[in-house]
Amino acid sequence: MYNSKIAGIGHYVPENVVTNHDLEKMMETNDDWIVERTGIKERRWALPDGDDTPSTMGTKAARMAIENAGLTPEDIDFIVFATLSPDYYFPGPGVMVQEQLGISEIGALDVRNQCSGFIYALSVADQFIKTGMYNNVLVIGSELHSGGLEKTTRGRNVTVIFGDGAGAIVLQKTDQKGVLSTHLHAEGKHAKELALLGPNTKHWVPEIIAENDPDDTSYYPYMNGNFVFKHAVTRFQQVIMEALEANGYAPSDINLMIPHQANLRISQFIQQKMGLGQDQVYNNIMRYGNTTAASIPIAMSEAWQEGKIKENDLICLAAFGSGFTWASALIRW
Repeated sequence: MYNSKIAGIGHYVPENVVTNHDLEKMMETNDDWIVERTGIKERRWALPDGDDTPSTMGTKAARMAIENAGLTPEDIDFIVFATLSPDYYFPGPGVMVQEQLGISEIGALDVRNQCSGFIYALSVADQFIKTGMYNNVLVIGSELHSGGLEKTTRGRNVTVIFGDGAGAIVLQKTDQKGVLSTHLHAEGKHAKELALLGPNTKHWVPEIIAENDPDDTSYYPYMNGNFVFKHAVTRFQQVIMEALEANGYAPSDINLMIPHQANLRISQFIQQKMGLGQDQVYNNIMRYGNTTAASIPIAMSEAWQEGKIKENDLICLAAFGSGFTWASALIRW
């Protein structure tokens, strides 16, 4: 059995900055209301007539990660792409990244686990490397939420939260420590508490348009906010402790925890409950909002660039979201 390590990391976000004050012009909301409930000050939204898509953003993040790993695209053996907002219903964006990078005929897998998608994708890549099947696996999390949000007062509770962006890592075979363990969970009975129910295979877009029902919100994301928050703070703590206990560590041993950037209030609650200091938790939701599968790799890339991740640091990743699904990973950098 081999181990895997993060050999390179990168991220990309659209240039277009949308502040809370910009949202005030679209819906009944204000900066104080948004910051108090989410901690978000601004987010990036791709321009409708621009070139950013989940696959192109993922490719830009991937190129940075590959370069930082000292590799070329031809060195990549496999692609795992996590997203809830693919360019198309099908095919998935993994094969599109393969084409955009100019890589010939390697496998590409798409992961649809929403907020925990990047850790699920990391776990899949880790298993491929540990069994000796691949040497360099490209793992991407990329989301373009802005095109599917209801930018009105009716949709504000969801719309103010989400942003666009992408992050990527190159996971590489090593005989040293790297990814110590990953832990994946799901609870499908709560699937509809955070979901986008239409369009789907029983409720396609033409059918929605033909119905012309102004009250049909099934094609916009729905979130039972209080219900999700209560489950998130419980599952976050559980899955972090699961990773620590599996490897014989305590919260005090963590050099940096990078949680999924769902809500700053969730991160702060977990930090307090686990007795972690300010320098042990990295948050950037204030600048980017919730970028779902992209949030952890974007935050990890920024933390690395800022010198907050150093060699031999113990890094904990944790996520909770739609499904419900939740996951953690413990990494010796």
